[in-house]
Amino acid sequence: MRSQDAVSTRIETGAHWREVLADAADIASQELADAPNGGWPVVELRAGASLLCAAIEQSLHGDRSPGTIVAPPALPLARLLSGMRRSLLQQRRIGALDAVTAVEMLEAIEAVSAQLDDDAGHRFTSRLAGSGGLELIVDVAHDMRSPLGSILFLAEQIRRGQSGALTPVQERQLGLIYGAALGLSTMASDVMDLARGGEKLVQSKARPFSVPSVFQQVHDLVRPMAEERGLLLRFETEICEARVGQAQAIQRVLLNLVTNAVKFTPAGSVTVTATAVSVTAVRFTVRDTGRGIPESVLGSLFDAFRRRLKPGQYVFSSAGLGLSICQNVVRAMGGELVVESVDGVGSAFEFEVEMGRLQT
Repeated sequence: MRSQDAVSTRIETGAHWREVLADAADIASQELADAPNGGWPVVELRAGASLLCAAIEQSLHGDRSPGTIVAPPALPLARLLSGMRRSLLQQRRIGALDAVTAVEMLEAIEAVSAQLDDDAGHRFTSRLAGSGGLELIVDVAHDMRSPLGSILFLAEQIRRGQSGALTPVQERQLGLIYGAALGLSTMASDVMDLARGGEKLVQSKARPFSVPSVFQQVHDLVRPMAEERGLLLRFETEICEARVGQAQAIQRVLLNLVTNAVKFTPAGSVTVTATAVSVTAVRFTVRDTGRGIPESVLGSLFDAFRRRLKPGQYVFSSAGLGLSICQNVVRAMGGELVVESVDGVGSAFEFEVEMGRLQT
């Protein structure tokens, strides 16, 4: 490995800046290869450093926008570049590199660093646009949901006094944490559902389930948010017998609708009902006493990625993923999600699906 002293000697005798750059690249490559968390062969690192030197030289010759640096994706070019920067700064500190040359080289390094950032963004965009783009989205959303689930569980355990008594302020803070985590978890689920397509959420075969059981699961998830906001949360149904249908999909839709209702209801109540409208059909309704939805918004309420409104205008959701997916799921079950709302009074979301009784 070339030492810093060797670099200094060549600079002091008038060596060309290209040799200085090559030595900095050599030093950075060896340091990274020797690092405890390195793991890259020094030959591969030096090959990557040579690519960086060529890009830096191009920038030094006046091109402040060097082209894409083609290298193996796993090669740590950014860390190599950082090591080169440290080496040059060390030479400047000990007086072995004049100020003008140091500034020119560091500016060239920054230009290459910016290009690396652009290349990384381009690779990400290309992958999103490629055949594996949907899988990438699902993977990212799935990785988000796991830690968020842990946050929800721990926040609820603490709120229940598992770690000791809480002050009113702490209870409110935990309620806010729970609500934020549930919102993020729901958003991650929305992204996964959108990538997969709403019709794929419905089970291939209807199965027996209990409506009160689905209500209880949704209630348990949303209750902390409702309590934090001081809202009355009611789930009402007279359907006690087992029904055959898409329990997972119904729970998914209800969770989204109830979460929205709680979020946009400053006072009063949120009521969820399931009513048998025929021998096989069941109507689900989520009604709130919130601020209502202006008529101007209703037409695009179920559109995904609707246009963001101006500041001060009504904002239900800038992306609109949740309601769009809910509509897709309900339609996949043969129903239609509809909404009635009175501005300043409240809203009611409703859908009917076929859920036959279990044959004995």
